Amino acid sequence: AGVSTQSTGKYGLAHFSSGDLLRAEVASGSPRGQSLSATMAEGKLVSMDVVIELLKEAVDKSYAEHPDKIILLDGFPREIEQATKFEDKICPATYVLSFDCSNDTMTERLLSRAKTSGRVDDNIETIKKRLVTFETATAPVLEHYKKAGRLVNVSAETDKDTIFANTCKGLGL
Repeated sequence: AGVSTQSTGKYGLAHFSSGDLLRAEVASGSPRGQSLSATMAEGKLVSMDVVIELLKEAVDKSYAEHPDKIILLDGFPREIEQATKFEDKICPATYVLSFDCSNDTMTERLLSRAKTSGRVDDNIETIKKRLVTFETATAPVLEHYKKAGRLVNVSAETDKDTIFANTCKGLGL
């Protein structure tokens, strides 16, 4: 199990993956879902407003049902403007968690995941585009939260259990 799965199981966190929310919308077959599918297949970032809307719905529902649960957002924010809009429209982030690994390690893991995921974006060409997108759009988000003292970096070049232990330590869990 990945770190988010381990965290939600051990600590009862409410876990929302922007990617899972987006894929659910794609699976719905709606016009918005069809548009999202094309964007995701090209390795591009989905409209911030769509992602914020989906996250707000999920966070609001979780808070209404379990107001004391810690919420873990997976794969978000990916751009400075997303971070700002999320904090303005939903709530401030307590921490931003970053798992650091080389592009080679990331590519290897995504290609391994591709064997069972069925995801349209788990292929070498899209992975290359996503890595470029990370460097240009997401790395500045990490720097923003680092300056704000809210970034927790965890090395992801080790095994899952070590990554999980270091994540819990970094978050004070």
